[in-house]
Amino acid sequence: MRLMKLDLKDIVHAQETALTIRGSRRRTTVPGEIVKYLGLEDGERVRWVLLKDGTLLVVTGASKGLAKKIREGFEK
Repeated sequence: MRLMKLDLKDIVHAQETALTIRGSRRRTTVPGEIVKYLGLEDGERVRWVLLKDGTLLVVTGASKGLAKKIREGFEK
């Protein structure tokens, strides 16, 4: 598996949020800056992608181009 290279110049926003677990429900908050940047709306779907190395990717409809780049990067 190829490791994803991350250039700090490409980071728009980074923030830590908490996970809330209540019974079978699990919730986390998407930071407002990210919602605004991606133009996310109520009810929008997100895809959680867990890689073998423990890296977690969260992909939205607004970032379909990112999903394609991720697939292409790992197919090489």
